[in-house]
Amino acid sequence: MGAAGQGLSTDEVQGIREALAAGRKPKVVFTAAAGQIAGQVGQVVELTDPAVSDEFVVVRFGRDELPFSPADVAVAPRGAGRRVAEPKPEAEVVVEPVAAEPEFVLERAPVPEQSRGDERREEPKVDAVETKPAKRAVKAAKPKAPAGLTVTLQYAEGEWTVAAQQGSKSLAKPYVVKPAEALRMVALVDVPGVQEAVEQIMAAERAEAEQQADRLRAELAEIEARLAELREAG
Repeated sequence: MGAAGQGLSTDEVQGIREALAAGRKPKVVFTAAAGQIAGQVGQVVELTDPAVSDEFVVVRFGRDELPFSPADVAVAPRGAGRRVAEPKPEAEVVVEPVAAEPEFVLERAPVPEQSRGDERREEPKVDAVETKPAKRAVKAAKPKAPAGLTVTLQYAEGEWTVAAQQGSKSLAKPYVVKPAEALRMVALVDVPGVQEAVEQIMAAERAEAEQQADRLRAELAEIEARLAELREAG
């Protein structure tokens, strides 16, 4: 089992792939390379094509399913991810003083001077204590990167075709394009040797088409001469 700071090894990735094939969703723990969510636990729900993107380990974390690289996660130790009792958030005490109540004087019947009591006043009241729970920081989830896009221009058996694919999804099956359109597409790619190779293919096709046209003209001339003879005989 890989350490939490080292990410997934090749053997561990293969083990996760086999577990997914068996219908299980292995638990992983995020490493320091994952950023703010380091130490949190998630479940692997899919392994995409590593040839398309380095972030091919799709992990369910909360309500999100996000892709990560093998360096971002490690195999979770036994018992990881179990809920534990969270400590109660500290409460801050707010005391709001209020204005003192008006004074009251109690009148009594005359008594001897030595037994007369002082005037009594009410003490100011204090509102009940109000508690406010401390706010917990919200951790930002890593956004999912889009799959790679591949556009292929191919020449085979005298035809030019174009196809498009995003990740493992086919966006456009190979369809035939005209040689002039293929040449314009290649002209947009500034790669030495590519345009020269296309021009050679075009020249070879042009020469073959001219030879075929010459053969057809010769055959047509023979047919027209034969037709003229038949008309004269008629």
